Amino acid sequence: MVAETRTPPSAWIDAGLLALAAGGPESVRVEALAKTLRVTKGGFYGHFADRGALLEEMLVTWERRSTELLFESVEREGGDARAKIRRAGMLVTDRLLPIDLAIRDWARRDQVVAERLRRVDNQRMDYLRSLMREIFADEDEVEARCLLAFSLLIGKHFMAADHGGRTRDEVTAFAGKLLLGETAGS
Repeated sequence: MVAETRTPPSAWIDAGLLALAAGGPESVRVEALAKTLRVTKGGFYGHFADRGALLEEMLVTWERRSTELLFESVEREGGDARAKIRRAGMLVTDRLLPIDLAIRDWARRDQVVAERLRRVDNQRMDYLRSLMREIFADEDEVEARCLLAFSLLIGKHFMAADHGGRTRDEVTAFAGKLLLGETAGS
């Protein structure tokens, strides 16, 4: 007899996060996720009481990936503070940004999500401050550089401006050097 294979909760959560990134919380629907996963929606209810329970687990998963797992990954690779800041920015951009942006939009309409986003942003800023303090001594400068770096990471995705013949990536790289106190030739 062949054992029945069940779709694990993590598959539903990951599919939900992808749907959230693509279309916001309204697009996280059990029937649509089941279709994406090529399973029946009955398996969903073996893991989650309802859609609200799935949304909660999606937020828990996003929060853990956006803080604890992100910081562990950055620290595991080692390097100086500048290398860690760059790595954290790249990991957020590569792995988390579409979900982050969807959660930021969702947080504008949902106070519970807004509080969770505030908690995640505060943890990220605390981590960034700890790294910036290894480079800069003045607390006002540390705070300003952290705000600018965090704003660049998020805000550049909402801008449509051209950069005078430079690519967005070129300007972002130069801005990163300025934020980290590096000279243009570094």
